[in-house]
Amino acid sequence: MASIMAVSADAGGDRTPLLHDSNLEYSGGEAEPDIPPPPMISTNPKQRLVSLDVFRGLTVALMILVDDAGGAFPSINHAPWFGLTLADFVMPFFLFGVGVSASLVFKKVENRLEATKRVMARSIKLFLLGMILQGGYFHGRGDLTYGIDLEKIRVMGVLQRIAIGYMLASTLEIWLVNNYAVNSTITFVKRYSYQTVAGILIGVIYMGLLYGLYVPDWNFDASSLRMTQRTLLGSNSQTVYCGIRGSLEPPCTAVGFIDRVIIGENHLYQRPVYRRTKECSVNSPDYGPPPPNSPAWCLAPFDPEGILSSLMAAITCLVGLHYGHILVHCKCSILQDQKQRIVIWFVSSLPLLMLGYLLSVTGVPLSKPLYTLSYMFVTAGASGVLLTVIYYIVDTRCIRKPTLLFQWMGMNALVVYALAACEIFPAAVQGVYWRSPENNLVDLSERLLQWVFHSDKWGTLIFVFVEILFWGFVAGFLHLKRVYIKF
Repeated sequence: MASIMAVSADAGGDRTPLLHDSNLEYSGGEAEPDIPPPPMISTNPKQRLVSLDVFRGLTVALMILVDDAGGAFPSINHAPWFGLTLADFVMPFFLFGVGVSASLVFKKVENRLEATKRVMARSIKLFLLGMILQGGYFHGRGDLTYGIDLEKIRVMGVLQRIAIGYMLASTLEIWLVNNYAVNSTITFVKRYSYQTVAGILIGVIYMGLLYGLYVPDWNFDASSLRMTQRTLLGSNSQTVYCGIRGSLEPPCTAVGFIDRVIIGENHLYQRPVYRRTKECSVNSPDYGPPPPNSPAWCLAPFDPEGILSSLMAAITCLVGLHYGHILVHCKCSILQDQKQRIVIWFVSSLPLLMLGYLLSVTGVPLSKPLYTLSYMFVTAGASGVLLTVIYYIVDTRCIRKPTLLFQWMGMNALVVYALAACEIFPAAVQGVYWRSPENNLVDLSERLLQWVFHSDKWGTLIFVFVEILFWGFVAGFLHLKRVYIKF
């Protein structure tokens, strides 16, 4: 499924960081040879977009930070249901970067059918990899066991959502581009008008199902919960009373209903984020024991990367396509053109942020688990602003040393994500211990830093920063050896 590409120092080679190359020139679905970093003001249209590597690497680093330090600092962890925190920007950043990359990769497509086959094959492989990494086979840090009952494997997840977004964005880029030569704003809009219509249609379908689908009462099986949780519920079978349309509260959303019907209760995420709400945790916004008389749905499964929410998430990829189109059609042969890109990107980001804010204060709350319309607009706009800033620093001003670690991580984002963010590497290291499983290199290192800083919270945060540095240097070593993971 995956392959490792070893590229000699004096020869080019195609590579696929996370999904695909960031080179500006692409033909027929295969990457052009890699090239050295561009000069201050490049006249080479095939220069590598270093800022996209940095953007991707920063996103992976941010994911490690919020996943591993979110327990110590709940304020940066995912919002329990409504709201927006640092962690809630990670997924949209990934999807936005996928969209930008797709526009560059499929700038020129000689054989649409062949390119579509490659997109489908890559999407399937990425989806299956996500099921392996997040389906429950690997039990993560602190658990030296592994294995999963196929009747309870989790179907959806981070890579699965990225695979869906990549498939939709790439397919639209291959097939829904009008044959207009772009020489003005009008021709630019006409060239990609079908994609705009497709994005609106996806949004309409999502909103129609979210607010119009009737959600009946439903039952969930509590027999797989821990004994203490089953004791709180009183019986194995629990009923959640809904009988409503348009609810955005955790127990009765159309998002959860569609997943339960199509995927099945046993194949959903079993520790949903709403267990950290005030109704479900005495330690809210952190996990904790449920308060007295807490509702039964607090212990019910829910997948934050479900089917319907992934449909709306794909629109973030389409927004990324738009930003990539600006890269493609602003040739950037002189500094003025670079400034033009920056201005257009920034101007494109502001309406997204404003529209998302207006929606959030007029009845469409920000919610990452539901991937609401307001959440999509705000996070897509923030993605555009971040890429604009990075592009100005890295590709326009060519200030690259401070972002070098992120650039390396972006070039091998998939391997860093799998080994670090999915905790495969730390779990493997923990398998070697002294007398007791707690006496392993990972836990001892974290406890040492907690002792040095006289604080569990700040010691954990420093440990996570060290972890990010470690993976930055690992990615740098792979880059030095010209080894890149292609999937």
